[in-house]
Amino acid sequence: MKPALSRAAARLYRWAEIVLAALLGMMFLAFIGTIVARYFLNYPTGRLSELTVVAWLWMVLWGAAFVLKESEEIRFDLLYSAVGARVRRVMGIILCVALLVLYGASLPGAWKYVTFMKVERTDYLHIRRDYLYSIYVIFLVAILIRYAWLLWHELRGRDHAAADPTKVSSGL
Repeated sequence: MKPALSRAAARLYRWAEIVLAALLGMMFLAFIGTIVARYFLNYPTGRLSELTVVAWLWMVLWGAAFVLKESEEIRFDLLYSAVGARVRRVMGIILCVALLVLYGASLPGAWKYVTFMKVERTDYLHIRRDYLYSIYVIFLVAILIRYAWLLWHELRGRDHAAADPTKVSSGL
């Protein structure tokens, strides 16, 4: 990758991490606020509970779309590690094609559902549901781009190193 493009990608990735951290912080504060309001102040907590759910929804899909790296994804390494590089490449191509077909087929329906939901609002925060669920369409598009890119690399013969169980980590 060119240095300027690499720096831009690193900045975008860092921004995505900051958004994810902000969502996590918002969810944590809303959760603590729910506990304090409910058990210490005897105050209804509908807004804070709804904020927690909204932050969690956006956090999971945003993180999966923009922050999670391919090496951090959950895999069935037992089977993948037991085969040679050529078979791993074929498995990668099959996986990419299958996910592109499945996610691609679901995109029109997801788009219709999200745009249809503009008539609904959440109960407490009154957020339009099309705004709330738009993260799913963003997630789908990002995943389609990711797997198209991975398919391109698989077809070009990306080197598949055998999985090393001594180097398995939490991704940190």
